[in-house]
Amino acid sequence: MNSFLFYFILVPVIVIALLGLNLFFAQSKPNEEKLTTFECGFSPVEQARQKFSIHFYLVGILFLVFDLEVLLLFPAAVSMNSISQSGFWILLFFLIVLTVGFIYEYSSGALNYTNKDKES
Repeated sequence: MNSFLFYFILVPVIVIALLGLNLFFAQSKPNEEKLTTFECGFSPVEQARQKFSIHFYLVGILFLVFDLEVLLLFPAAVSMNSISQSGFWILLFFLIVLTVGFIYEYSSGALNYTNKDKES
């Protein structure tokens, strides 16, 4: 039996054993605060199904996308001496696409928090 198949059998057995031990030995002591509507301690003020602005979430998603793309620039900068001319042009194309995407994002107003429209 090879080691890869051994891990496919061993890991689920260990996981099930640890989960079983946790269910058997762990103590569950919920207090009043944990049993309330919100575990953070705040009482609900309004209905949960009302419309809200999603601008913060859009900015968060855009940050993740651009942050991960900028993260790819570090290995390229470190290995710039050893890449060929085609690698340089691929990196330059990547930077141009990144810049055009950021300019489009900025010009479309995706980063504008002062939008008065609360239903978007």
